[in-house]
Amino acid sequence: MAGNRLKTIKSWDEVPEFKSEREEHEFWGSHSLSEEMLETFEPRSERDNLPPPRGRTITRPRKGVVSVRMENDLVNRLRVLAAVKGVGYQTLLRQFVDFTDSTTVRQNESHSPDTNGM
Repeated sequence: MAGNRLKTIKSWDEVPEFKSEREEHEFWGSHSLSEEMLETFEPRSERDNLPPPRGRTITRPRKGVVSVRMENDLVNRLRVLAAVKGVGYQTLLRQFVDFTDSTTVRQNESHSPDTNGM
């Protein structure tokens, strides 16, 4: 093989079972399908191959913009913690605020006098 020429595959029997996506990627980086094999594929029409329309999606409430100034060190720690949890740091911060708010509301409800008579 000279230079970057790809080895042409003439039969699916020439394609091995891949153990990983990386292995498959490396294989297809040095191989291609023959014109004869490509001609066996059915022609595609974009309209025929579109997925079915999605059902109605639940719209999420709009989020307002809030600017909060924090020390860089705190923001960096939030980013690290968010990465460990697999979420964005702003999402994590929103979760903290929501948890704190709901905890405070429950504590206030359990300590407030009965207001049924008002």
